[in-house]
Amino acid sequence: MFNKIKLLTQSKFARNVAVVVTGTAGAQAIAMVFSPVITRIYGPETFGAMGTFIAIFEMISPLAALSYPMAMVLPKQDSDAIGLAKISIWIAVITSLITAMVLILFKTPVVEAFNLHAIEPYILLLPITMLFSVLVTISSQWTIRKRLFKLKAKTAILQALIISLMKAGLGLLNPSAIILIGTTSFGYLLQAALIGIGIREKDKEDKPSTHSSFQVTGLLKQYKDFAYYRTPQIFLNSVGQSLPILMLANLFSPAAVGFYVLARTVLFVPSSLIGTSVAEVFYPKFVETIRNGESGKKLLVKASATLAAIGSVPYLVLIAFGPWLFALIFGAEWKEAGEFSRWMSIWLFVVLATRPIIAAIPALSLQGLFLVFEAIAVLIRIFAILIGYLWTGTALGAVMAFSLSNVIIYAALTIIIVRKA
Repeated sequence: MFNKIKLLTQSKFARNVAVVVTGTAGAQAIAMVFSPVITRIYGPETFGAMGTFIAIFEMISPLAALSYPMAMVLPKQDSDAIGLAKISIWIAVITSLITAMVLILFKTPVVEAFNLHAIEPYILLLPITMLFSVLVTISSQWTIRKRLFKLKAKTAILQALIISLMKAGLGLLNPSAIILIGTTSFGYLLQAALIGIGIREKDKEDKPSTHSSFQVTGLLKQYKDFAYYRTPQIFLNSVGQSLPILMLANLFSPAAVGFYVLARTVLFVPSSLIGTSVAEVFYPKFVETIRNGESGKKLLVKASATLAAIGSVPYLVLIAFGPWLFALIFGAEWKEAGEFSRWMSIWLFVVLATRPIIAAIPALSLQGLFLVFEAIAVLIRIFAILIGYLWTGTALGAVMAFSLSNVIIYAALTIIIVRKA
């Protein structure tokens, strides 16, 4: 046992995971420390408005750069990765301008169609946030490519501290939705700027080698699968994940959306803390394994099993004591969010365990298959929410059905990808 622990601590993969986990843990810890303060400043309705904004943003953000930033880890030469970054920025500028024009010209029909009255005054922040999010993705993919995990960890902690202070401080002056939405949007720009500064300082130290200039047309064609398959897949997944917020807003009240948003925020902590950290380190290692002509099945299964074992503890606690914990930590008016968390924990436990599965898809060239799978999954999620609503007539019933449908979806995806690996 001692030898195994020693080998684990000496493993570069394990050390990289530990670094990313430390940064993510620090950022999540800061956010959670401020959460009881923030939930007592802003009510469920205000959280509901922010949740609606985030739901719409998450639906349209995959279109911002057509997923080209995700390909930055794959090229052998840094010049090609830099070329993909430049291509991504130009696409993001164009799509953000188009989105802004659509919202300006057709603002009223869009608001009426999706019942977006709660965020109507702030709707033009959507294209701005789209552009900022692409900058974050590009800078993050570069840190993953160059294995700058310490930089990523430091910037995550600093960004979380600044944004949390802004939400709490500005909320005391004006506890409105514009503060939550505005600071969320600014958070993307801040994170990209912090990582960018760190990358520039690192480049000065390392004096990186230069390569031949990239060819735009060649890169667009070489990584077209990300635009053709990965982008619509991520879009469909975002639609599927945003469905509860949009449907709760239409079927029930802004407060129900607020309960769901808080529950999801808390429950994503283990997934972000452990799952994202492992996936970011796992992805380049898995790419290298496949590139060397080796089977990635063993690595895939091991990473998923480890995450499942670790994630079972926090989610079991929330299943058992969710309502009590939410009322104690966030205030009595948030007890309903704790009821939501019990059922959502089952779903997000499966999401955590399948992080490596999702990360492996580009390396296995299964983008087309994943797109078809995601389209079917969206239909299943829609029917699940409607069945839960019609059967129980409550927001909790809709959340229960949605959560259980996701368990089935991710379990099926795991079986498919492991067999392909």
